[in-house]
Amino acid sequence: MRITVELSLYPLQADFIGPISDFIRELRLEPGIEMVTNQLSTQLRGEFSAVMGAVNRCTQAAMERVHPIVLVAKFVNADLDIRNPPSV
Repeated sequence: MRITVELSLYPLQADFIGPISDFIRELRLEPGIEMVTNQLSTQLRGEFSAVMGAVNRCTQAAMERVHPIVLVAKFVNADLDIRNPPSV
């Protein structure tokens, strides 16, 4: 099953850019996922196990480095085209 996930990471500290950049950089190194990042969030898509494994590993690493952080996630059990936004 292919899924699509939207993630927004919020480190609750004054220096928030570094932890967000580290999180995104680590996600980019994960195999088997397609990823798009914009100013508000990062979208991932791929096979369920690849996406969930990437989210799990990268979130754990971020939480071990920075305390506290908030991760907001939306999961869709559909293979959405994250490269082309829908026309409204």
